[in-house]
Order: sequence, then structure tokens, then C-alpha cells
Amino acid sequence: MTTRSGTTKTAAPKGAPRGGGKTPANIVPIDALEPAPVVLVVGGEDVLAERAVAVVIAKARAADPEVSVERIEAAGYETGRLELLASPSLFGGGSLVVVENAEASNDALVADLTRYLSAPPGDVCLIVRHSGGVRAKGLVEAARKAGAAEASCLPITKDEEKVDFATAEFRRLGRKASPQAIRALVDAVGSDLRELAAACSQLASDAVLEGDGRVEVDTVELWFGGRVEVTGFKVADAAVAGRADQALSLLRHALATGADPVPLVAAIAMKVRGLAKVSAARRGPAAQLAGELGMAPWQIDRARRELTGWTDDGLGEAVIALAAADEAVKGGGRDPVYAVERAILRIASARGR
Repeated sequence: MTTRSGTTKTAAPKGAPRGGGKTPANIVPIDALEPAPVVLVVGGEDVLAERAVAVVIAKARAADPEVSVERIEAAGYETGRLELLASPSLFGGGSLVVVENAEASNDALVADLTRYLSAPPGDVCLIVRHSGGVRAKGLVEAARKAGAAEASCLPITKDEEKVDFATAEFRRLGRKASPQAIRALVDAVGSDLRELAAACSQLASDAVLEGDGRVEVDTVELWFGGRVEVTGFKVADAAVAGRADQALSLLRHALATGADPVPLVAAIAMKVRGLAKVSAARRGPAAQLAGELGMAPWQIDRARRELTGWTDDGLGEAVIALAAADEAVKGGGRDPVYAVERAILRIASARGR
């Protein structure tokens, strides 16, 4: 099954029963979509939906440069237009028809499209794009019943989903990026998925990267650090150094400039987890431990420097503090800001114990 970021998970076997007697969805990763009699694009994430449509059109044109592409706006549809556009051209070439905003279909389109989907012709590619709401949902089921390949384009709202999306974007662009770099990029431009995709593309194509072509946090801060004056990583750096006053000042400034408590806690947690992993690891060259710990050599060297003043008991206290803060900022507490502040104070005081 395709996740919201476009990565692939194992789907249920085609035809497997599901609740409510609905036709099973034939979910296909966006980049794996192919021209077919019916292609269904479902979900309100415009960036993903537009990409899904573009992938099918590009592959159709690669197979037939003369293919005609027509678009139907559902709300203003006139009876018979679908049949007209799907008819064979006098000049040859294939046909591809995109129905936009199917959730806004008027009665005429519902009738024509339902009839069309009952027996779709094999020489036309019909793409039905639907936001995923309840309006005109019968058209989605009709397309599934017709065997449509489906791209899932659900809205990406959670912070971890944006991280997954950015990771998949770099992979698609043939680049690698460290977890810290991706976290920093999401903090800087993650409020809008289209902007996040553009930022990934810009870094992949224009930035001067490390020797292995990997995007690191320093590069992200150089290009996009001005987008947010204080990131969670700077708050984390001050907290693990035991500078409680500075960490709280940075935190309040970050919140005042629009930062959210959830990614702030995630950034601090990433920092502390790195310290804990390096602390528990065997001694040896950072380059040899990098694969084992899932960290870059420079990150291991930095963590070793930052571990000065930390004990196992102190790290345990920091981990417990972050677990409590994570639960609180995700709905388990009444005041997310207070939860982050308390975690920072506990972490800073844990150093040296």
C-alpha cells in the first residue's frame, strides 16, 4: 500500500474482503502508475494528486507522442462531453481524459461517468481525481469496481509524515539526506508540502553537498536557516549543554516565531537519543561505528564531545523527561508549551548527575 509520502507498503491481496462490502482498492505507488482504461487519484493533498496525474500523462506521451490530453471540470460538466472526448480521433493517436474535482460532479457527470465506468473502452485512459470526501463517493467505488489503479493522496499533516515525505523526495531525486538535515528542513519549510517539495528539489540540484552527495544539517541551515530564527536543534544543543536559561530563551523565541511544540520535542529527543547511543556503544573510530549506530562519523564525534558531564543516570533521566513531554504535546497534557519547558529544565539539570 502507498503511504502518504509515496513510499510502498504491502497491500492486501486483490479481491480480499474488506469491511462494508466495498470494492477493494488497487493501491499503486504514485511513481509506478501507468496509463490504463481507468486511473483513480484519491485524496486532498494537491501536490501528490498533481504528481500522480502528471506521471500518467508523461508515461502516456512517452508511449505515444500524439496522445491527446483533455480535462473535464466536474462542476461545469455538460451532458455528453465525456463520450465526445473519449471518442477516437479522426487524426489518430490515443486519448487521455482527466476528470478534475470529481467530488463536485453535477448530476450530468455522475450519470455519464457511471455509465462509462460500467464498461470502459480499452483505447482511452481516463483519470478520475477525487478529493476523498463523501460527495460523489459512488464514482470512486464505480472506478474501483472497474479495476482502476488507485493513487492514495491523503493530506500530510503530521510532522513525522512530512519527514517521511522529504526522505522519499530526496530518494526520488537520487540524493541522500541525514535525519538531522531532514528534520531541520521540515522545521524551516514544512508548513506547506509544495514548498517542502521545492526545497528538497533545490537542495538536490543546486546545493554544494558533502563529498558523498549527502545533504547535511549545515547545508540546510545555510540555505533555509533564515526561514526560522531558532530551530529545535539549537534549543536541544543548549539543553544538553546544561544551559537551561539559554535553552528556555531560545525555546520561547522559537514559539514566538511560529514553531510547534511537537517538532521541538522531536528535535530534542533526536539529540538525546544520539547521545545515549554513542554512550552505550563500544569505543572505536567513528567511521567504523557509523553503520552500526546509523549516524554519520561527524555526528558520533560531536556526540562524544557533548557527552562530557553526562552519566548513564543523567541520560536516563533525560529520556524519561522527553517521553513525558512527547505524550503531553501530543494530546496527553493541557499545556504543550509548559511540557516542553519542563522537559528542558529536567534535561539541563540532569547533566552532571
